[in-house]
Amino acid sequence: MTTVSPLLTVRGLHVTFPGRYGAPPSRAVDGVDLTVRPGEIVALVGESGCGKSTLARSLLGLVRPAAGRIEFAGRPLEYRSRALKAHRRRVQLVLQDPSGSLNPRHTVYEAVAEGLRVHGYAGDEKEAVTGALARAGLRPPERFLPRHPHELSGGQRQRVVIAGALVLSPDLLVADEPVASLDASVRGEILALLLRLRTELGLAALVVTHDLGLAWNAADRVAVMYLGRIVETGRVEQVLTAPRHPYTRALLSVLPDTPGDPVVLSGEPPDPSRVPSGCRFRPRCPVLASGAADRAGVADRCRTEDPALADGGGGVDVACHWAARA
Repeated sequence: MTTVSPLLTVRGLHVTFPGRYGAPPSRAVDGVDLTVRPGEIVALVGESGCGKSTLARSLLGLVRPAAGRIEFAGRPLEYRSRALKAHRRRVQLVLQDPSGSLNPRHTVYEAVAEGLRVHGYAGDEKEAVTGALARAGLRPPERFLPRHPHELSGGQRQRVVIAGALVLSPDLLVADEPVASLDASVRGEILALLLRLRTELGLAALVVTHDLGLAWNAADRVAVMYLGRIVETGRVEQVLTAPRHPYTRALLSVLPDTPGDPVVLSGEPPDPSRVPSGCRFRPRCPVLASGAADRAGVADRCRTEDPALADGGGGVDVACHWAARA
């Protein structure tokens, strides 16, 4: 069996921000390991504030890590201006709010052509722009070229943003909550577009979301993030049908049609400048609170050791003493 080398590899990544008023630094990304293979869609899920967007921006060199390593196509990410420019041609960011991503004074043509001009594209600009719009599902593209953002629907604006990324023929899209601001009916269309782009262009994508339903419908693999670290990752059908980590179980329990009672986590996620000792999920863990961890003989480890991401069986990696007890 041939093993496909990862397109994107992240190892031991840490991103910190200075604390306010003498507080300790905020550990926004706190030791993340992650891979994305060519043509693969990976969903990065978790609550707001867990570090997903900071991780996404670090992959484009927009945030420089304090430690760790990012490799793209087998080469380490360099932070020189020329190297970053070349990297961002191959890795494109799609943001949550298309209205904020588009200049209201620019036409659709100008918005999509901007990347070509930044990178000194030498080919036929109009042909490249119309081709990108068509691939993003705006057909016939000529009808949209003179329009401004306020003349478009929310779904059409998001397609323009995606076209602006596609026009440079990237290898990887990093999509930060790409459908969060859209109506439910339009979300399905954008997700179908991502799947079609993967099929037709071999385009890989890291989709940042808090929506596990989106992960189920669009992703090949899912990585669950909590307080700056990946706590469970694997094939989407393995993680979402048989979750190992109590946090993943809690997230899934509130989805419609999930059997059993919802698991309500106590309190808010801890401040990333004050990550709890032991397992970072410990203060909110229903397994520890119920006494199940004591009965399994792992409670002391939960209170004193921060578990590393390890093989949890079935192709799933999990960072949990209780889940790894067997």
